[in-house]
Amino acid sequence: MSFTSGFQPIVSAFRNPNYGIYTVGSGVSLIGTWMQRIAVGWLAWQLTESGTWLGLLAFANLFPTVVIAPFAGVVADRWHRLTVIKISQSLALVQALMLFALTVSDLITPATLLGLTLWLGMVAAFNQPARLALIPSLVRDEDVAAAVAINSVIFNCARFIGPAAAGLLIVAGGVSAAFAVNTLSFAVFLYALSHIRLAPETRSDAATQGVFGDIRDGLRYVAGHPAIGTLLALLTATSLCARPVVELLPGVAAEIFGGGAGTLALLTATVGIGAVAAGLWLARRPGNGGLTAIVLTAALAIALALLAFVATDRLWIAVPALAAAGFFMVANGVASQTLLQLNVDPAMRGRTLSLYGLIFRGGPGLGALAIGALSEWVGWNAALAAGGVLTAAAALWAWGRYGRLRLAFEPDRYTKAR
Repeated sequence: MSFTSGFQPIVSAFRNPNYGIYTVGSGVSLIGTWMQRIAVGWLAWQLTESGTWLGLLAFANLFPTVVIAPFAGVVADRWHRLTVIKISQSLALVQALMLFALTVSDLITPATLLGLTLWLGMVAAFNQPARLALIPSLVRDEDVAAAVAINSVIFNCARFIGPAAAGLLIVAGGVSAAFAVNTLSFAVFLYALSHIRLAPETRSDAATQGVFGDIRDGLRYVAGHPAIGTLLALLTATSLCARPVVELLPGVAAEIFGGGAGTLALLTATVGIGAVAAGLWLARRPGNGGLTAIVLTAALAIALALLAFVATDRLWIAVPALAAAGFFMVANGVASQTLLQLNVDPAMRGRTLSLYGLIFRGGPGLGALAIGALSEWVGWNAALAAGGVLTAAAALWAWGRYGRLRLAFEPDRYTKAR
């Protein structure tokens, strides 16, 4: 097999024109988003020097998904998903512009920063189910798995490029420069979205039972599925207990490693490097077999990598451990989402993926709040290590159900193996 043939799934995905347009625009926007994320964290640390405040900001950004996601999932199943994304990106642009204006005029306060972060968290919660559910509309069925993995690569390339660029901008022009660039990045994404042309979407007639009836049906579907509930439970554990380390890196950089903005950028970019490697590996995999084992193995590996990361205060040891954590976080998340995309009833796609998004965004927010507060009592190392132990326990629990999960998600492969 030639080198280029290994990238055939990636090439095939980009042959879908709408997907190419979406991915380029999304990539630019994500770089800006990560720049702002780093700038907000660093600004919060400068204003408060408090782990609790860092956790509170992460909570405000991520936890609104818990409240909004079920309703957003119904919206994604009822409305045109591209329109939902355009509305949410416009609102996010306004938020970034306000952050820039308040920061450059030296009017920003911790309370104002918290309020604007909450705004963005609400917008992102509204946007996520539509964004996730849109992917099958942009590519052919056989390209869905590669498209999900490519999106992860783009996201995590932004996680690498964004913090590096943010570090340079913060040093050169302050945090306001990062907010300005993020505002421009949203404008680029909106321009790209305006050039996507989709066929009319078919919707089931759900207007007779109302929004809460739709939410109830979605929850019943997930609870009644032989494997989706277990998958989401494992994702809940990793999101609450392990993924918050990324949100808390400003405090980790300062308190464990005694560093500044440069150390923060290094650690955040390190997560991105590991994550990009995982996304590329998954995007190049032929077929969809073995995803169940990847989900479970990666969950356990996340826990071990996190424990290794907090066991030292030496960067040359911690950086490889953090890169491994980033790799397995993406392997777990992408493989989980792919299994959902391939196995969910199309009529329930928005609502099911809203639960995925609820856990994936809301979990780290709640977990960061708890771990950030705990760090002020027992220290950063012990607080993060506790999360690693709980993640390992959840992974071992899920491994005990491997046979049932594999039979439900990969029945053809399971039958052949037997």
